Amino acid sequence: MKTKGRKKDKVNIVTLGCSKNLVDSEVMLTQLRGNKINATHEDNNDDANVVIVNTCGFIDNAKQESIDTILRYADAKQDGLIEKLYVTGCLSQRYKDDLEKEIPQVDAFFGTMELPLLLKKFKADYKHELVGERILTTSNHYAYLKIAEGCDRPCSFCAIPIMRGKHVSKTIEELVTEAKNLAKYGTKELLLIAQDSTYYGLDIYGKRNLADLLRSLSDVEGIEWIRLHYAFPTGFPMDILDVMAERSNICNYIDMPLQHGSTRVLKHMRRGTTREKQEALIQDIRAKMPDIAIRTTLIAGYPGETEEEFQEMYDFVERMRFERLGIFTYSHEENTHAYNFIDDVPADVKQERANAVMELQEGISYDLNQKRIGQTYKVLVDRMEGGKYIGRTEYDSPEVDNEVIIDEKDGHIRLGDFVQVKINDATEFDLYGSVVND
Repeated sequence: MKTKGRKKDKVNIVTLGCSKNLVDSEVMLTQLRGNKINATHEDNNDDANVVIVNTCGFIDNAKQESIDTILRYADAKQDGLIEKLYVTGCLSQRYKDDLEKEIPQVDAFFGTMELPLLLKKFKADYKHELVGERILTTSNHYAYLKIAEGCDRPCSFCAIPIMRGKHVSKTIEELVTEAKNLAKYGTKELLLIAQDSTYYGLDIYGKRNLADLLRSLSDVEGIEWIRLHYAFPTGFPMDILDVMAERSNICNYIDMPLQHGSTRVLKHMRRGTTREKQEALIQDIRAKMPDIAIRTTLIAGYPGETEEEFQEMYDFVERMRFERLGIFTYSHEENTHAYNFIDDVPADVKQERANAVMELQEGISYDLNQKRIGQTYKVLVDRMEGGKYIGRTEYDSPEVDNEVIIDEKDGHIRLGDFVQVKINDATEFDLYGSVVND
């Protein structure tokens, strides 16, 4: 529909990419509304006259999705369906000059740290009194909490430092304030995210201070689960396990991207570790926390990866029996160290290797889930779908991990409730259970 003649802007924010981008969009939404601007997130009504696309520029597929989305709204602008189109986020940070030339329909491009400049397009100011406040785009009962920005790691395949800069931690006080604000509006689960969460505090406190942060957040009234994501294995601070053991509201869960299981490949990836050290770390973590769920991600088809090295990774997964696992095919990214190497593993071979690892993981996940049958777990109810309530245990993060399908017909459950569920059946990636009444 035509938008000419509108007296006030209606802004729709479209978010692509990871949870860190989602947090940025939530901050943007909060600032726009704080300036009395009518702003929405992922609005399907198609009645906004201004669109802001928050892009991802991490790997090829994500970049293509971002470009396709920008082009779709550029066409909409050309057709008179919207009046203004702004682009922000990682892709914009990384390729701003090229994008300005290639897609002139976009009114302005902004980098990852240029929210104040974007706000000026709406004659709005960045309101410092709103720092720590966030309008959630997820269900209110869980929220991502970004504890740091950027990364100091030299991983050869990763463009994040190019797009996000050096590691910068938020202070404990700032994060506790944000957590209290979230709890005030009904958040029960905090999902801690950063590019490297175990590096937290080194830049501002002179030491890895994740354990102290976890203690402080666990004291926030109303927060029943705290979940740790993106824990880098090199220099892993073992003291966080002590906090995890002593605080019941810190989930027995660690998301630790390991990336490979071959020492030679890990060296070329500049990960600062070996397969043997990774195995020892996992064994030490499990010895200290036997009930922990470890999620990892791997890369298949890194430059020069031989069949033997892929087999090393496959055998590594088979030995470690990770509770949760995802795998990506290698993406050859400009301006990274690995871009100097020949991307010599064919795309179909990369995919075959990734598929083989996931098939192995399916069997491992099935075996581990079968052991859950007959057990009763605390489950957080996320949504209702097909007449069933869907939730998660403390061993599962939203969107990427197992779900619990709850057989409950009474209708007394509300989204965001914690319920006790006895597991009656299990598949590779889902559990099925019924509510146990107290």
